[in-house]
Amino acid sequence: MEQRVQAAEEQIAHLVRVVEELSDVLARQAGDIERLSRRVGLLLEREAEREADGAGGIPLADQRPPHW
Repeated sequence: MEQRVQAAEEQIAHLVRVVEELSDVLARQAGDIERLSRRVGLLLEREAEREADGAGGIPLADQRPPHW
């Protein structure tokens, strides 16, 4: 009986460690996603300003590729 209790305690300790590691990974990924989202937002704003400054031109995304 004592062996079963000890085995269960070892499994619980292992699972607690794994959950803590996964929590750390998740927190780091959430920070990365937030940072990347901010950078994409800044790039979108910068591109919108650049397109607005170049008034009169056809936006690059709307131009036909040269093979058409």
